[in-house]
Amino acid sequence: MLKILALSALWVGIQGFYLPGLAPVTYCTSADIAGCQNEIKLFVNRLNSEESVIPYEYHHFDFCEAEGDHAPAENLGQVVFGERIRPSPYKLEFGVDKTCEVLCPAKQYTTDAESVKKLALLKKGMFMNYQHHWIVDNMPVTWCYQVENQQHYCSTGFPMGCYVDKKGEPKDACVISHEYNTPDTYYIFNHVEIHISYHSGKDEDWGRYLGGVLGGRIVAVKLIPKSINHAGDPAGKCGDPNAGPMAVPADAAGDLSITYTYSVIYKQNQETKWSSRWDYILESMPHTNIQWFSILNSLVIVLFLSGMVAMILLRTLHKDIARYNQIESGEDAQEEFGWKLVHGDVFRPPRKGMLLSVLIGSGAQLISMASATLIFACLGFLSPANRGALMTCAIVLYVCLGTPAGYVSSRIYKSFGGERWKSNVILTSMLCPGIVFAHFFVMNLVLWYYGSSAAIPFFTLVALLALWFGVSVPLTFVGAYFGFRKPVFEQPVRTNQIPRQIPDQSIYTQPIPGIIMGGVLPFGCIFIQLFFVLNSIWSSQIYYMYGFLFLVYIILIITCSETTILLCYFHLCAEDYHWWWRSFLTSGFTAFYLACYCIHYFLTKLDIEGGASTFLYFGYTSIMVFCFFLLTGTIGFFATFWFVRKIYSVVKVD
Repeated sequence: MLKILALSALWVGIQGFYLPGLAPVTYCTSADIAGCQNEIKLFVNRLNSEESVIPYEYHHFDFCEAEGDHAPAENLGQVVFGERIRPSPYKLEFGVDKTCEVLCPAKQYTTDAESVKKLALLKKGMFMNYQHHWIVDNMPVTWCYQVENQQHYCSTGFPMGCYVDKKGEPKDACVISHEYNTPDTYYIFNHVEIHISYHSGKDEDWGRYLGGVLGGRIVAVKLIPKSINHAGDPAGKCGDPNAGPMAVPADAAGDLSITYTYSVIYKQNQETKWSSRWDYILESMPHTNIQWFSILNSLVIVLFLSGMVAMILLRTLHKDIARYNQIESGEDAQEEFGWKLVHGDVFRPPRKGMLLSVLIGSGAQLISMASATLIFACLGFLSPANRGALMTCAIVLYVCLGTPAGYVSSRIYKSFGGERWKSNVILTSMLCPGIVFAHFFVMNLVLWYYGSSAAIPFFTLVALLALWFGVSVPLTFVGAYFGFRKPVFEQPVRTNQIPRQIPDQSIYTQPIPGIIMGGVLPFGCIFIQLFFVLNSIWSSQIYYMYGFLFLVYIILIITCSETTILLCYFHLCAEDYHWWWRSFLTSGFTAFYLACYCIHYFLTKLDIEGGASTFLYFGYTSIMVFCFFLLTGTIGFFATFWFVRKIYSVVKVD
């Protein structure tokens, strides 16, 4: 079993990165060959930091900018995630090495207010370790260096500079280079050495038409950032050991000149093929170097526990049903006990049935969206190379799956005897999406205030509202129309007119302890994978283990279902028939443990500083926790609903 899970997860998680529509680009030294490009375009993306949730666009800082604005089109997911891909002034030609090329005229900083402001922004960016993110040939430019235990780590971003504090202790990137050690000084990385590796394709079919011209496909782009004081490098070689770094004292407010330069070195690499060019990035990341055995072991343990719970429950139920069905005489009927005793009240409609049906409908929409998104991800359509595809797919699927939400909500509400169908369908289409959008809008106002690249433009917000009101809401009405036309669920037993009094419950069968215990096991099957998901969101790590994520999702569904069913069985045996809301809250309480884990992650793994970043972190976390609450709660409700109908349909009730 362990081998099967390992092979399936490994295959599903890694295969097919370039399957859907991402074709390789062939470069060559001549621009006259059809289908072969000579110019290599380098794009710059937003700058972000692990110390702040607020990213900024490239032009927010005083860097060299490209002439014109020929930015590639961004999809909806990239805009929502805050990616802002822009052209750069770097000129790269395939096979042409460059040494100490000046990027743009030197940036002059004087004592005027505008210069002081620009220099202060640069210092702030270096102090908070903001990272560049560049793209070449649809691939991230990486910065590779040695970390602890002589491990080789390749980051998809590189710092704009670093800072040595007043005590002379280097911070972040300054630790790697021992040259940067002057106390209370900033060192800006104004020179980059770009190493481009390419596969020449000598033995490949695509390399035959080049006609002897040097050509290839890019398989790696690595970069070494440096700080160089060009005033001490009159030869312009960027390698003069006497030049020294470009140091900016903390109290500097003007009379400063910064020149940005770059070098390009091409290297042939026949060992790495284009189809596997992402491997060196994914394999080198310490946070994504998943301990396979640990995760598989956790999955097997959860499967084993779920199997044991199911086996015990089925054996006990089999004995209960056999014993109940042996009762024939009227005197024996007085000896009814356990869950059969409450058959006349078990399908009594709950309080706040309207709200419960609305939450279940929204949860059904989220379950459908999550399932479809994970399937597409496992098939390779949402690979790291296809930027923004994951969020775009999730948003489009959520909007288009309004019909299941309306249908499920209306069917559940009608089974409760509800008649206010207009209120039901309006709340289903507005309540939960409205809560999420309100949170999102408030956080977007904060990002707007700080001028962040993550702030969604006004017209994109209008487009999202158009998708909500123009697509999702009508589809919800369509689903509700078909749901209300369906006949009411025929329950297996009749409901008594007078409610039965519930006896005093022990501490183990009371609602709150049962709900608290119900979320432990489901959370236990996701917390390992949750660490890597949070790393990809908050620490700029690339998440690519969709195979494992899909397996964990399936295990989560099974565990939520079985745990909720087991606790519901115990409550029914204790003659407590209020299971409607309890089934939803029991599995939904897994979201509480998710919130606790996110707080733990914030305190122990992140270095986020500032009130705005903290507010944004917990704001986005609250949206994630709320959606997870709806998803897991709906899973538990459906499982318990099926279970209760099943057991009461197989016993003889007079």
